[in-house]
Amino acid sequence: MTFAIRQSIGIIAIACILAAGANLLRQESLPFAGNWSADSRLSDASGQSMVSTLAEASRMYTKGTAVFVDARPENQYAQGHIKDAVSLPWQQVHERFTETVDRLEAAETLICYCDGENCELSHDLALFLADMGFEDTRVLVNGWTVWKEAGLPTQSRNGNNE
Repeated sequence: MTFAIRQSIGIIAIACILAAGANLLRQESLPFAGNWSADSRLSDASGQSMVSTLAEASRMYTKGTAVFVDARPENQYAQGHIKDAVSLPWQQVHERFTETVDRLEAAETLICYCDGENCELSHDLALFLADMGFEDTRVLVNGWTVWKEAGLPTQSRNGNNE
């Protein structure tokens, strides 16, 4: 090994040791390992998971006890969404909330969804709705994709049921 490589490795090792030491000295140190599961990431202020499984969401849909809230942008909603879902794009939540509140109040449970395992729009929307007084708000992780792949009821803006 050349001197430059050994020196670089040594500098990196010293930097890591100093960073770890500084972290341990902090009052609120950062964890070295964390739980990055959906249940952990998608929780409310009290730490309670907001995740709804596909089976739970489907059961509530069939019983009519949940209203599904699509957090995606309007153009994605128009291309296809869970049948009878309310469109409340996260980017327009403050402008559109008052026009959708009546439909939301009719449900026991609100299930927010977007698309993609790492999509945070539905979680942000669920937290907003909980702050607005809706007690049972949940998140269907990767909602649009898992719903569609399961063959559950969908529709597009032109009203076509799939």
